[in-house]
Amino acid sequence: MITETNAVNFRQNLGEMLNQVQYRHDSVIINKDGKPVAVLIDARLFERIRRMQGRFDALCQKMEAGFSQVTESIGAEEIEAAVAQERRRSTIPAEDH
Repeated sequence: MITETNAVNFRQNLGEMLNQVQYRHDSVIINKDGKPVAVLIDARLFERIRRMQGRFDALCQKMEAGFSQVTESIGAEEIEAAVAQERRRSTIPAEDH
């Protein structure tokens, strides 16, 4: 479960919110001036996110290396062409594919 609270309420109820996160594996979004500024999450979830971030960063580096010879304008053109093709394909009724 995800709970939202403001910073003052979070500060006043820190112990209770730590218990929510530790024992129920809930998450708490902390808002300041009505905007989210931080999240309190379970330590195991945080470790999973860190591992995923490492794999994501490695994948991004491989993609960057693979496309290093492609100029930004050519890349943008290819992306636009692929999007247009997919939009055309998705507007065709399924039985026509």
